[in-house]
Amino acid sequence: VGVMDMLRFNKFTIGWAWESDYGSPEIEDDFKILIKYSPYHNIKPKTCYPPTLITTSARDDRVVPSHSYKFAARMQAAQSCQNPILIRIESRAGHGAGTPKDKVINYISDMYGFALNTLTSN
Repeated sequence: VGVMDMLRFNKFTIGWAWESDYGSPEIEDDFKILIKYSPYHNIKPKTCYPPTLITTSARDDRVVPSHSYKFAARMQAAQSCQNPILIRIESRAGHGAGTPKDKVINYISDMYGFALNTLTSN
């Protein structure tokens, strides 16, 4: 789960409260800094990105899943080689606290499976 769109993070749920941490995209000086490191805005078209697994939870009320949805879509559109750009969406889950053990096990299994596949494929 990541805050991928640093120019719109403050528009969703509790994002406005993070302006004290990140700055405000509404303030020109802050905007100039945020645009430089905003993951979503720094995806370059026609680039061969490494295998990537983006994770999110469908009911996350802190870091809204639209950050990950948009980021994954833009990465997939920009990808210029066969390396996979995947998104894993945990349904019926929030930001993480109180996640049942079976969901944690499934998540970890998927992460290790992705890593193993990436490291052992040609």
